[in-house]
Amino acid sequence: MIALSYAGLVAAMLGCSSTPKADKGPEGTKAFYVQVQTSREGVSIETNNVFAGKAPLVLRLMGDKDGTFHNFGSPQYVIRALPESTNSFIPTQVFKTGDKSSPGDRVPGLIFFDMNSASGSFSVDTFPDK
Repeated sequence: MIALSYAGLVAAMLGCSSTPKADKGPEGTKAFYVQVQTSREGVSIETNNVFAGKAPLVLRLMGDKDGTFHNFGSPQYVIRALPESTNSFIPTQVFKTGDKSSPGDRVPGLIFFDMNSASGSFSVDTFPDK
């Protein structure tokens, strides 16, 4: 099991808090980099039902300039960690995407999935860009 120390968690948050100015996307969005970690290495990660890679990994997500998820036609953005066996929990994080009347959820800097727990995931917000 991968143990996250307090110092490691802070380092992870600080490492993801900036976005290069060259990483601009469609519809006025910009790139955010999210670390995805699991309690076991090599777990498959899906974003909106599409394979994204094996943990640990860094996702490049296009979000609104205020640091929230952008709505590219779906009201939510789903990240799942797929266990090796079919009888295991599937830890999932669901984020609301924004629309004209309400902003989306903030893009986190770190998502951690505990593969041994039904409610085994959490995310950590990054520090705002200055």
